[in-house]
Amino acid sequence: MLITPAYAQAAGAGDTNSMLMSLLPFALIFVIMYFLILRPQQKKVRDHADLVKNIRRGDTVVTSGGLVGKVTKVVDDDQIEFEIADGVRVRQMRSMVSGVRAKGEPAKDSSKESAKENAKDDAASK
Repeated sequence: MLITPAYAQAAGAGDTNSMLMSLLPFALIFVIMYFLILRPQQKKVRDHADLVKNIRRGDTVVTSGGLVGKVTKVVDDDQIEFEIADGVRVRQMRSMVSGVRAKGEPAKDSSKESAKENAKDDAASK
């Protein structure tokens, strides 16, 4: 017969290597996304959960809506009651608290901190 054997069978040996090389960029993209996006987001969620869990009576809280008040009562695991003005008390879900300043902790003001550092530097240089 004049028909020769099929030569396409020999090309099957390099198929696994080319398939691995074609999937490698997808794996690299996933690894990069994990370290740049997913891990920091998980850490942020974990930190917020700890922050909300440790709210105590007397803490100053900042809600996600922008209200600032002093915690007067921890109602249960889901709600707190805080005072935003004299005699004005509001109940709020704990998860809606975006920040907590503990008792007596002043607000961070970078201009005051830099002024204190400059005063310390001046005193040290004299």
